[in-house]
Amino acid sequence: MLDAPLRRLVDPALNRVAAVLAKGGIGANALTLFGAAIGLGVAVAISQSSFGLALALVIGNRVIDGLDGAVARINGPTEFGGYLDSLADYLFYVSVPVAFGFASPANQMAALLLVASFTLTAVSFLAFAAIAARKNADEGTHGPKAFIYSTGLMEGGETIVFFILFCLLPIHFPTLASVFAALCLLTVAHRVLIAANQFRHSGVTYVTYVTPIQWLNKTSLLTIFPTCEVLLCRVRDFAPDGRDRVDRLFQRACRHF
Repeated sequence: MLDAPLRRLVDPALNRVAAVLAKGGIGANALTLFGAAIGLGVAVAISQSSFGLALALVIGNRVIDGLDGAVARINGPTEFGGYLDSLADYLFYVSVPVAFGFASPANQMAALLLVASFTLTAVSFLAFAAIAARKNADEGTHGPKAFIYSTGLMEGGETIVFFILFCLLPIHFPTLASVFAALCLLTVAHRVLIAANQFRHSGVTYVTYVTPIQWLNKTSLLTIFPTCEVLLCRVRDFAPDGRDRVDRLFQRACRHF
């Protein structure tokens, strides 16, 4: 949820720095690899219980991650660059909980749970992107990207917030990681419902994303229970003369849900 507003906040500064880097001949892929090395440095620092250093490297990794995309937009993005950037991001994301698991046996179960939730979140994200790309369905909420992004409760911004909390409060990692994992699983459920709503009709050519806030809004009944819409259509088919009355009754039920 934080990614889109954060982009509006930091993109102007990143674009100015990226223009200088691009003019100096520094490519986006080189920045991506440098950022991945910093991300692995985060994991090494955590495994050695150097949490202050890890925190500084987390911030550095995210700055570089923003700069490589900005440089790519200046020089012209490539499909390989998008692939490499995504791979570097997930390498960083997974290495952090693994490092906490190495740092203390008390962290291992929570770290395992978090890595598992990351895996499911990644699959839900990438599978949605692949199918939406076949339908040419992107509204551009997250700006120019190598593939279609689906909005979720837990995105890159929220991940960094939790990583910072891990470094600031390492003794509470098991609790924080468990909460984060639960939110990741909720994100998966959110994307499954969006996919069920958007992809069940083969004729759909554009995906209208539903934000997590809209999804959690109790009046968004058709979003939460897409099968209700199907049932309503069947009722209207059997009673064509009463379509308006059925629609009014259903809308009234939505207001009182």
